[in-house]
Amino acid sequence: MDMFDRLETTIRARREAGDAATSYAASLFAKGRPKIAQKLGEEAVETVIAAMAQPDKIVSEAADLMFHLIVLLADTGHTLDDVRAELARREGVSGHDEKAARAS
Repeated sequence: MDMFDRLETTIRARREAGDAATSYAASLFAKGRPKIAQKLGEEAVETVIAAMAQPDKIVSEAADLMFHLIVLLADTGHTLDDVRAELARREGVSGHDEKAARAS
């Protein structure tokens, strides 16, 4: 099991039985999907800012972004395996072609 799988397992456990007073992930779940999505957006913006102005902080910001993405996936009933399957489906397909196929 890699780090992302362990993190996902922990986040899912916090969703099911976490205490919002002691677990940040549980507190996000308690606040609901709009708050989770807002936090993901904030982390995405912070990652972009780091990429442009503070590249030494991009890894830290990317870690925050991934954490919040996994929280959102868990809240929507999806998993990293769902994302892996989607990426596998796209493997070997031109990004332009894949995007065009979604638009139809």
